[in-house]
Amino acid sequence: MPENMSHHEALIYVMVMMSAVDTAMSDDELERIGSLTSFLPVFDGFDHDHLVHAARECAALLDGPEGLDIALEVVREALPSRLYDTAYALAVELAAADLSIRQEEIRLLQLLRDRLGLDKLTCAAIERGAMARFRK
Repeated sequence: MPENMSHHEALIYVMVMMSAVDTAMSDDELERIGSLTSFLPVFDGFDHDHLVHAARECAALLDGPEGLDIALEVVREALPSRLYDTAYALAVELAAADLSIRQEEIRLLQLLRDRLGLDKLTCAAIERGAMARFRK
């Protein structure tokens, strides 16, 4: 388990979890994560050369026993509460990007919402915003 994880790394963990929840992380998903980290203000000051390392660290944690539960707890502990909704928004962004949200992704969103103690109204607003952004 990573020690002294930054909020940047915790947010990357959230995106990697969402990307990996269907057991296959595509290059497109990794590119999306890279794109989000390059322009969102919450990633100001992040060393982008560290992205691949953080993603691999998360993937290794997920491969272990109770990996998802441990990763969710690591994220909760590393993030300040003011970024809980940001973490959820990033997870939704990754889930919605392919215009098809699978059951595994819905379940991970529920787990993340519960672990971070987010209210359903906030989550619904974030989800609705993503639907609007990705509509064709």
